[in-house]
Amino acid sequence: MGFFSDIGKKTSETTSKIARETKLKMKINENKGKINDIYKEIGEKVYSKHVKGENLDIKTDLNEECSKLDTLCKEIEDARIEILKLNQKKLCQNCSAEIESNAQFCPKCGQKQNEEQPTVKEEALEKLENSDIAPEKQEEAAEVKEELKEEIANETENNNQ
Repeated sequence: MGFFSDIGKKTSETTSKIARETKLKMKINENKGKINDIYKEIGEKVYSKHVKGENLDIKTDLNEECSKLDTLCKEIEDARIEILKLNQKKLCQNCSAEIESNAQFCPKCGQKQNEEQPTVKEEALEKLENSDIAPEKQEEAAEVKEELKEEIANETENNNQ
């Protein structure tokens, strides 16, 4: 029974990872569409000022749109990093190439990777340990913590082989 239980658990984890990745990719695409709409708004404002012969002051005339763009770009970058973590990858600290999360050097530029970035499971464990948990959920939380610790230990062991 343990074999089938393990297969079921791995299938469930994989499905969950794929679903999360798909949601993140949909959010990225949605934000890219919003960015294109904002670019259109900016273009219309600039052209309108041109036709009217008015001077364009980017700070005052386009500040709101630029703030929206900044927010959307940050959301896209956060989602992209989360997708990398789900796939056990990270960005090179020097050239921003996608590399394996346990890589010590970037295969593209050769830069040594200084700081280990925590995996999704390590981040989840940290959040769980730092959260206030309702008394009726303490036992369940303890079980989840132990599962996460075991999975992290197994992944670390596999990476070191």
